[in-house]
Amino acid sequence: MWGVLWVALGGAIGSAARHGVNIGSARLLGTGFPSGTLTVNVLGSFFMGFVMALLLRKFENNDAARLFLTTGILGGFTTFSAFSLDVFNLMQRGESGTAIIYVLSSVLLSVGALFAGFAAIRMLT
Repeated sequence: MWGVLWVALGGAIGSAARHGVNIGSARLLGTGFPSGTLTVNVLGSFFMGFVMALLLRKFENNDAARLFLTTGILGGFTTFSAFSLDVFNLMQRGESGTAIIYVLSSVLLSVGALFAGFAAIRMLT
């Protein structure tokens, strides 16, 4: 039961943060390209690597922290379901080239950011 509560609390925080990034991105960069979703996926992947590396090195058996931070906050923050919808919308608008750039940059930057998060903890500890 506590696990569900930790995930729910973290999810609320992550979802609110995602909303803030989406609003800020739309104001700064416009809405023609889904830059808010790209931003949260890359940042979320970096922090997933960072948090998991930290938990594995320093807090091996802390399920509450893992659930709160990864499934909760970062699960609420990252938006691959929204990513899929963004790709669909770009394709529906006939912007296939932009959709391909978006897919490739999202996947490559997010996976790279996860590795960077792990590397950051290795350098710091």
